[in-house]
Parts: sequence; structure tokens; C-alpha cells
Amino acid sequence: MTDRGRIYIVFGPPDEIDTHPSGGQYNRPIEEGGGETSTYPFETWRYRYIEGMGSHGQEVMIEFVDTCMCNDYHMTIDPNEKDALLHTPNAGLTMYEQMGLTSKADRIAGITNSTLGPNSGMDTTKQFDKIEQWALLNQAPKVKFKDLEEVVSHKINVNLMPFDIRTDFVKVTGDTVLVPVTIQVKNKDITFVNKDGIQRGTVNIFGRVTGLTGKVAQTFEDTVQKDVPNELLEKTQEQASLYWKAIPLRPGRYRFDVVVKDVNGDRVGTWSHGVVVPEYNEDKLASSSMILADHMEKVPAKSVGAGNFVIGQTKFAYPHLEPSNGSPASFKRDQRMNLWMQVYNLQADDKTKRPSAKIEYEIVNMANNQPVLHSSESTDTMGNVGEQVTLEKSLALSGFQPGIYRLTVKVDDNVSKQQIAPSVRFAVE
Repeated sequence: MTDRGRIYIVFGPPDEIDTHPSGGQYNRPIEEGGGETSTYPFETWRYRYIEGMGSHGQEVMIEFVDTCMCNDYHMTIDPNEKDALLHTPNAGLTMYEQMGLTSKADRIAGITNSTLGPNSGMDTTKQFDKIEQWALLNQAPKVKFKDLEEVVSHKINVNLMPFDIRTDFVKVTGDTVLVPVTIQVKNKDITFVNKDGIQRGTVNIFGRVTGLTGKVAQTFEDTVQKDVPNELLEKTQEQASLYWKAIPLRPGRYRFDVVVKDVNGDRVGTWSHGVVVPEYNEDKLASSSMILADHMEKVPAKSVGAGNFVIGQTKFAYPHLEPSNGSPASFKRDQRMNLWMQVYNLQADDKTKRPSAKIEYEIVNMANNQPVLHSSESTDTMGNVGEQVTLEKSLALSGFQPGIYRLTVKVDDNVSKQQIAPSVRFAVE
């Protein structure tokens, strides 16, 4: 959401950063005109090489300046923008201005930047070079999978490559929602080729998220590679490969277009769907999506919120998706089913300054509508609980008969008197 953040995401970490977080006294290098001045906070990032920028891709220097002193660094091509004394008469003069060979007024007006000395015909050329570099840094990243982008752009509907997809919603801030997109491809639908005694399958994925106006909100593209020893290929055919991409979006309506390509088999599948990203109003009791997975574990502090299949402090091993035929997510009887869900906007009691809510878990056999499990807990016994609560439960399925079940999590806020009861179906095989 910032200039530095965008440059980091598109081009990766810089090779070198020269940072001046407090600004202050600054001796200009000779290419900036020399002399001494005082500056606003600024950073200069150096990239040895950036692909796709032609002659401007070598030794790329990018400057960010915080002119408001509020940690709002913005990218600039004007070396004078960081000069805090630019508009102070006779202060912070360049070497040429001290000698009376150039005018500070001309530097302020942009007639010259006073870096190359008087009457230098190189000045205009350098300005055009900087403008061209600025344009190249701000251009959209090149699409790697042009063939898959064309499928999205031209709305070519093919479905030779089957896959399942799921979108979840997790509150991040008041106006930002994390939308994890999970894509599952069965190994039997991937074409494997022998490479040095290893069977390798390769799948390319391209996705585009657009708003109601057609403006592109997010794009993503990745390659999923599956390597299987020759002797295990047949055994892994009934398994599946997963891809995960967590996208931050503002609440609203979006169109998701996803294309999956089996590279070795040259087959393509598409998925286009309207998705409503919910708005989590502060005064309304709400919840995230319910995620069912084979396994959950806590991640190290340095990995919180980062990496595939990670939300906050929790990493999911094989989250289960509903197949495209409409049947529920499926578990084996010898597995454990793990539930993850967050509850938002619990109200605090005026006296205790703590929320008070009852949470009930109920599983019903959908064949006869008979309850097979019921348990409850209270936020009063959960320790230090705020307006947001993360629920994590693990259940052994060995006692369940094969069939389809409905899991409901009922939350009663005793303070605001609001209630929610989200539910999800799952199958036991």
C-alpha cells in the first residue's frame, strides 16, 4: 500500500539501503551539487540489476522521501525534494550556488537542478532519463504466463483440466479482509514425465481479481511442481496437490478468474465466479470462514502471518475443499478433523471490561438429523480474551459412522445479546 512496499513486492529486497530516518545534516555528493544542507528523512535503495528495464536496469537508484515527517515515504526523482532548506533564503546552498554560478531560485523553479554546473546541456538529458526510469519502475510487472492471461482476458471457457477452488475470509483490519484462495488438483489429472528417475508433474496457475468497474484489484501467478519417485507414482494418484494464495482486499464485490494449466499434458481449466468480501462492522457480531484441515500447528514467532497455509499463528496441513460436484469436504475415519474459526466484535461488559460469550459446538448426522456431538465453552474460562477470539478444535473421527454431517458453531454474546451460528458440512468415509 506504500511506494516502498510496492517496489519491494515487485522487485524484491534491494542490494543496498542508505537510510536517514531522522534527516538532519547532509553533505551532498558532487552529482547533487555538493555543499551542505539539512534534509527530511529519506532512503536511497540500490539495485544492481532489474530485469525488463533495458539500459536503465543497471545500478538502479531509487529515492524515497518523508517530507511530512510522518513516516510516509514516497518515491521521487527530484534530488531537491529531500532538501529541508530548499525554500529558506541563502541556506543549504549547493557548491555552484555558493560560487554565484547558479541560482537557488532556478533550482526551486525547476529550471536547473544545480548538480552539473552552469550552462550544462547534460541537465535536460538526465531529467528525461529519470522520467523514463520512473515510468519503468511504475509499469505493471510482466505477466509470465501470457497464454493463461489470454484465457482470462478473452473469457475462453474451457474445462479440460478439472480442479477445485475455495475462498475464505479473515478479518485483518476494519477495512481490510484477507482472502485465502486454495486450489486443489488431483494427481491423477496431472501429467507426469520421467526426469532422472523421478516423475515430475507441473501445473501453472494464473488468477485475476477485478472490481465491479473492471479495475484489476489483484493478480497472481505461480507454478506448482510435484515430484514423485517412479515406484510411488501409482500410489499417489488418488492424492491431490494444493496451492494457496492469501490476497488482501477491501470489502465489496469482486470477480475471480482463475486458470490452471497442466503443462506436460497441455490441458487448461478455468473458474470464474463472483465473490462478495464481507464487511466486518465493529458493532456487529461476525465470524471468519470455518476452515477444516487434517492438521494444525503453531508457527514460530518469526513466521507469524507469513508463508503458505498460515493465518496468524496457525499453519494448516491439507485444508479440505468441497469438490466441484457439490459434495462436502471428505475425511477418513482414521483421521482427525481440525476446526479453525475466528469470532469478531464481541462486546465488553461495562463492569468487568471483558467480553462474555457462550460458544456451542454441535454435529448432526444429516441422514437422520440426529445430534452425535454437543459441547460448549465460555469466554469466561478462556483467559485474556478481547473482542476477537480464535477457536481451534480437534476431533477424532474413529467413532463416526460413514455419512454426511453438519457442524454448527453457535456463538451467543451475553453483552450485546447478538447471536451467530455458522455451519459447514463434512463427510466421513
